Amino acid sequence: MADTTRRSGSRRLARERIALLFARAAEFYPENPGWSNRCVELARKIGMRHRVRIERPLKRRFCRRCSTYLVPGSNARVRIHRGCVIITCLACGHRSRYPVGRPQP
Repeated sequence: MADTTRRSGSRRLARERIALLFARAAEFYPENPGWSNRCVELARKIGMRHRVRIERPLKRRFCRRCSTYLVPGSNARVRIHRGCVIITCLACGHRSRYPVGRPQP
């Protein structure tokens, strides 16, 4: 019995679909934030099913706790404190901290 999730093209296709779903989430957010949250949930499920990591820029656009699509100023608060960027989800209150990178000399 062949495992269909391990075929060579399925991971590439999964990455493309994840990127497309995040683009759709950005489009849908002003009209209906629920649709954009659903797009994020679907993208996460695709990533887990095909064991594909979501790329770093996309990973920082949603809350890891409640899977809400984050838009700074609307449903997310962004602060810089002691060399870290702190993104607070205003839906659940979860805080994500990312270090601010230093420029290479």
